[in-house]
Amino acid sequence: MIKGVFFDLYNTIAHFYPPKEELQKAACLDFGIQVNPEGILRGYVAADEFMARENARLPIARRLSKEQQEFFGEYERLILTGAGVDVDRNLAGRIFTRLRQMPYDLALYDDVLPAMDMLKMQEITLGLISNLRGDIAELCQRLRLTPYLDFVVTSEEVGAEKPHPPIFLAALRKAEVGPGEAIHVGDQYQSDVLGARAVGIKPLLIDRDGLLGEISDCAKITSLMEVVEHLG
Repeated sequence: MIKGVFFDLYNTIAHFYPPKEELQKAACLDFGIQVNPEGILRGYVAADEFMARENARLPIARRLSKEQQEFFGEYERLILTGAGVDVDRNLAGRIFTRLRQMPYDLALYDDVLPAMDMLKMQEITLGLISNLRGDIAELCQRLRLTPYLDFVVTSEEVGAEKPHPPIFLAALRKAEVGPGEAIHVGDQYQSDVLGARAVGIKPLLIDRDGLLGEISDCAKITSLMEVVEHLG
């Protein structure tokens, strides 16, 4: 019986606002490059998996400044490749720098609070597991998540990022549940699915945009409202 449900943050319960595809379109236009939103979303799938692999090898936040620049140049290049735009890593890095200068915030997906309401009615312990660094308590308060979450675990607190076991094991301790009594919901195969599975937690891969069709070895959902169906 499932007693705890853990959530990833980005692309699982919160998204960029304005949407990331609109931000990318605006940043690229500053360099005379036109992109389509659908292609950008496809590019993010490859880029985010690249980030997950690289974070597993050595967290980006711990790398030297030059190495971080090289990483984000390649990250942006992969995004644009998905949109059918071929640029070198240097130009991609400049576009990414412009992107980071643009004002944006995080917003909850519409299904988040209704889903958490349903889970709370079933007395499920809810937690957030994130590689985010910074003041996550303030972010949760601003997103109206605080009343719903029983705990938060971050890579900064634990000293290890997803997919490494310590961050998932810390969540199990805080939730006071065993691995077989927990579900972890996230949008990344490497970080969320393989990371959770490695410690015995049942993974749920959320595929909001229907872009992860090639992944077939784990349960998938398109909305957080579907989490309730996996509690048995």
